[in-house]
Amino acid sequence: MEMRILMKIKVFLWLLLFFLMGYTIEAQTRYTIPEELNVGSVVGNIANDLGLNLSEISDRKLRIASEGGKQYFSVDLGKGELIVNERIDRESLCGGNANCLLPLEAIIENPLQLYRVEIEIQDINDNLPVFQSNRNVLNIAEHTLPGARFRLESAQDPDVGSNSLRTYTLSKNEHFVLDIKTNKDGSKVSELILEKVLDREKQSVQSLLLTAVDGGNPARSGTAEIIIRVQDINDNAPIFEESGYDIQVVENTRPGTVVVTVKAVDRDDGVNCEIVYSFGPHTSESLQNLLTVDPQTGEIKVKGEIDYEVRNSFKMDVLATDKGIPPMQGLCTINVEIMDLNDNSPEIILKSQPSPVSEDAPVGTVIALISAKDVDSGDNGKVNLNIAPGLPFKLKPSVSNNYALVTDTSLDREKNPDYTIEIKASDSGTPSLNSRKTINVRILDVNDNPPVFSQPSYTVYVRENNAAGSIMWSVSASDPDIGENAKISYSILDSKVQDVSVSSYIYINSDNGSIYSMHSFDYEKLKVFQIQVQAKDHGSPSLSSNVTVHVFILDQNDNAPAVIYPSAVMGSVSHQKMPRSAKAGHLTTKISAVDADSGHNAWISYRLVEATDSSLFSVNLYTGEVRTKRAVSEQDDSSQRLLIEIQDNGEPVQSATVTVNIVLEDGIHEPISDFRQKTAEPSKRNSKITFYLIISLASVSVLSLLTFLILVVKCVRNSRSSSSCCIRRADSDGYKNPNRNLQLQLNTDGPIKYVEVLGGDMLSQSQSFRSCLSPVSEFSDFTLVKPSSTTDFQDMINVLDASLPDSAWTFESQQVSILFELFGEGLFLFKHDNNPVHKVRSIQKWYVEIGMEELD
Repeated sequence: MEMRILMKIKVFLWLLLFFLMGYTIEAQTRYTIPEELNVGSVVGNIANDLGLNLSEISDRKLRIASEGGKQYFSVDLGKGELIVNERIDRESLCGGNANCLLPLEAIIENPLQLYRVEIEIQDINDNLPVFQSNRNVLNIAEHTLPGARFRLESAQDPDVGSNSLRTYTLSKNEHFVLDIKTNKDGSKVSELILEKVLDREKQSVQSLLLTAVDGGNPARSGTAEIIIRVQDINDNAPIFEESGYDIQVVENTRPGTVVVTVKAVDRDDGVNCEIVYSFGPHTSESLQNLLTVDPQTGEIKVKGEIDYEVRNSFKMDVLATDKGIPPMQGLCTINVEIMDLNDNSPEIILKSQPSPVSEDAPVGTVIALISAKDVDSGDNGKVNLNIAPGLPFKLKPSVSNNYALVTDTSLDREKNPDYTIEIKASDSGTPSLNSRKTINVRILDVNDNPPVFSQPSYTVYVRENNAAGSIMWSVSASDPDIGENAKISYSILDSKVQDVSVSSYIYINSDNGSIYSMHSFDYEKLKVFQIQVQAKDHGSPSLSSNVTVHVFILDQNDNAPAVIYPSAVMGSVSHQKMPRSAKAGHLTTKISAVDADSGHNAWISYRLVEATDSSLFSVNLYTGEVRTKRAVSEQDDSSQRLLIEIQDNGEPVQSATVTVNIVLEDGIHEPISDFRQKTAEPSKRNSKITFYLIISLASVSVLSLLTFLILVVKCVRNSRSSSSCCIRRADSDGYKNPNRNLQLQLNTDGPIKYVEVLGGDMLSQSQSFRSCLSPVSEFSDFTLVKPSSTTDFQDMINVLDASLPDSAWTFESQQVSILFELFGEGLFLFKHDNNPVHKVRSIQKWYVEIGMEELD
């Protein structure tokens, strides 16, 4: 009986599912089979009926799921046939229901699909009508008037339809006839009707045979013996106040609770009217375990646990028996309906295990099929499923409490590689009951992230003359993907450096990003260059990113000073003339040299190594000027040989030497010719040319003196503001070429010993000038040393900054170093006292700027 009730509920739900089938459940397939088929019998070819081929049902793992505890059917994957797996008894599955449907679910994977399959179980006449008792005794008093009726026990036939109980027959006798009644539910009830008065003295006991016959073909029957015992007169049977009672009992009612009280009356007197109440003889044992009747009061009480889900209704007979001799009985029927309570939590059922999902899966991708059920009825059995907010998933409802777990937004494995989803099922009862189930969803990686370098750009400093094959730097990149998508290879994008492929200069390890030099670098040929490094992952398709690496070559002291004057074309010895009338401090000649290195390595000093008379001449340490230390006397040799050594300021020191022969002659009063003169003046030079030369030298000296005086005045006026001053001087073009100029920065605390000047315009290569000055110098001039090969402004700034240590920018005692580059409106660069680099943009004027604080 309990199983029948459950099957009714399931059949109702599956019928509802059949009419409301949604997107996740395919068309329904039904098969009809008789019960009691042999195990292994073929129900039908489910593969053909579902439109699947044999290879597909094997690859996609076709399986049959049943909501019941037993697996009555299975699939032969080799033939695609649905076969019987266990004995099927329609009566145990569906009880007395006329329609017996066994719902199944055919599930295939990749992609997940659910097919509804119903098996209709047809009844066969495999059960006999059975009486609970094969022998029933009726005590009937003699002289009972004809027409008296006596209820007989009903037979039970679990078959349904035409195979169920159809009629009763009674063996032939002279006192009784059989009357058959049909109840509202279609069941048959038999009663004996007394036709002829009984006479105990003639026959005290009679035996009748009652036969129950079903409607099967062939018909089957069962029999019970009716024993009639004729009793002395107790001629009034108890009569109930109501022939039947309809009551409702709430499930889970506590034991001992009175659900109904029955009452009967007997018109006899004495012991013949004393009544005892009891259940009818055919009341089942399970029902007697649920309820009990008080034999004296007729109260029917709860005895056991009443569970709506086990049994939602039942009926029973209650007898009222008097104590007369013979005792007489009255009977009433009680119909009990169980009222449901919300005492069962919903159940969450996974139709399929959640499969991993790719992080680039489109919105709406099905991850798992889920259903829910609640064995309660009505609103108590209505179930709602939901998941916690904030997850990129949602439950998409179908029909009959079926749901699909689908993606709701885009996924990102790098943020969340997996999700733990808690599904909550709540019913609509009062109070509502709920249950929870947790499932895990793993996100699969796709190559959606390019490698990212640890820095937006790299700056590398390499000393010139480095060893070929030495490591210069290492770049590194990371990729948040995993597996092959995160493996990175490094390469250098092809480009040109001085019209040569960059691969000729450097090499990169593709595995770890280490950058190696292919050969030794020469600062004097290449000061700065840049390369593009690419990091590419191994995904499909692969992703990449690029980064710029700036390489600066640092200068080393690898060049000795080169003598400019006297030049090599004049011979290894310079010949100079000087009058014997020269006084102390007379400028005899000037040695000029240049060093191809930069910064401190290019600072040059001069010293006298050997001399014919060391007391007569001296060499200025910074300017290279050769002057007399005293007046020339008549005793001095007419030929003086000087050996002068020229050293740079690098480490180790590089040096060169020059020999100067000075001839002392009488009658020479002209000033020394310009040191830039390439050849010696002929002894018979035209006096007119000599006159012009004297005028030119005088003009240059006057101009230099005036410039120096202006500088001194400005520095004095602004001494409180700054310890240095700058002079910006236009060239011969004046305002027509305002961008071509020179700039000097002077140390006003002492004599100027070294100045390095960089000047240029926007339309030509930058020019580099170096000059050595002294406060007591007779001449103030700038000598063009070398053109710079660097044309890019930013590269020039970087090279200057990288090639000199901070100490090169420090204004120490007796030293000053000026480095600047002029472009456009006069943008230049300088450092002072180790302060950061300043960039100054001047206006289109030619004027004197004095002091750091005046520079905007």
